[in-house]
Amino acid sequence: MKLSKSAESITTSPILIIAAEINKKIQQGEKVFNLTVGDFNSQIYPIPDRLTELTIDAYKQHETNYPGAFGIDQLRQAIIDLLKDYCDIDVAMSEVQVASGSRPLIYSFYKTIVDPGDKVIFPVPSWNNDYYTEMHSAEAVIVETSPETNFFPTAESLRPVIQDAVLLSLCSPQNPTGTILDKQQLIDICDLVVEENKRRSVDEKPLYVMFDQVYWLLTFGNSNFHHPLAVCPDIKPYAVFIDGISKSLAGTGVRVGWATGPASIMAPMRAFIAHIGAWAPKPEQIATGLFLAEKAPVNQFLTDFRAQLQGRLDGFYQGFMALKEKGYDVDAIAPQAAIYLSIRLNLKGKKTVDGKLLKTDEDVHQYLLNDVGIGVLPFSWFGADSHADWYRISVGTSTQVQVDEIMNLLELSLQKLN
Repeated sequence: MKLSKSAESITTSPILIIAAEINKKIQQGEKVFNLTVGDFNSQIYPIPDRLTELTIDAYKQHETNYPGAFGIDQLRQAIIDLLKDYCDIDVAMSEVQVASGSRPLIYSFYKTIVDPGDKVIFPVPSWNNDYYTEMHSAEAVIVETSPETNFFPTAESLRPVIQDAVLLSLCSPQNPTGTILDKQQLIDICDLVVEENKRRSVDEKPLYVMFDQVYWLLTFGNSNFHHPLAVCPDIKPYAVFIDGISKSLAGTGVRVGWATGPASIMAPMRAFIAHIGAWAPKPEQIATGLFLAEKAPVNQFLTDFRAQLQGRLDGFYQGFMALKEKGYDVDAIAPQAAIYLSIRLNLKGKKTVDGKLLKTDEDVHQYLLNDVGIGVLPFSWFGADSHADWYRISVGTSTQVQVDEIMNLLELSLQKLN
């Protein structure tokens, strides 16, 4: 039967496919270490106990009707206070839009800004921008990045492609790399966007920027998150910021996200969200608003949560550095933020014990999954074909004890290759 062009062209993310494959293996009793998913094992990383209590209380009080299109005021005020406390920026109530997680907000922002044929700029590797661009029949303008810039674009790399683009999509801290945009790098990019918009006539659509910041509260060591509005206030008319509790509070399944940005952009985004019914559930909104307002429990949870994540990430990083010292052709970028580590596995051209030649990143991925029992994701699945020997590992399902077990297993598997 004939379907729409969109339905015939859209494909399922390979990340979701491999996640289903790994889950099936685990259900069948195979021992597989799943380092692929941007999710948390909720038995290892539960949401804050207080947030659980507040959510249950809201259900017991029968707060189960429609929450309203904006999101409830109490939650929006808590978001405003959070940004003021942590980032020292001021946001108005009309500039906050709540939805059922980050994805409907990203989709509705694309819907608000992008017409068919418009140019959308995004760096690679990056998460899902290719799909959002395709769903809006836009033209993807891909900017290659490198480990030397922590897999972020620079103002110099963006300047040649911005003149007729309508959207620049950025994510910092970055999925899939776990790296964070340097302050000066961020300032330079913001200044470039402001400069470009001053150049455009009133009849032209501006160059907007979407900053996906859902990992911003999870930074480690000397890494610091800098809110674009704090370092470049002039970016405000052109920027929308995507956020939520899915990562910072381990609430991937709780589905409370928000966007902040100009009221003139929030209004049509709100209409799109209302038409598709992508509201966050009211009990979860009430609970999140109450929890965020309790600043001491929030700070304590974040302190403990970051320590757990950093412990795992540092363990993997040190393990890869030890392998590198032993002469294995591997590498990693020191943990900076989020729940990911960028690792390099230069295994193409090696042969397995049964004589199979590893020719591609997919061969390496399948070898690690099926022969070793470790699931990782190649950067090529995030659009970075030029960095196909780099991979993302996630610590969302790992315990600290498992880190050493995984690294020992990996070293044994590397020894067997020739």
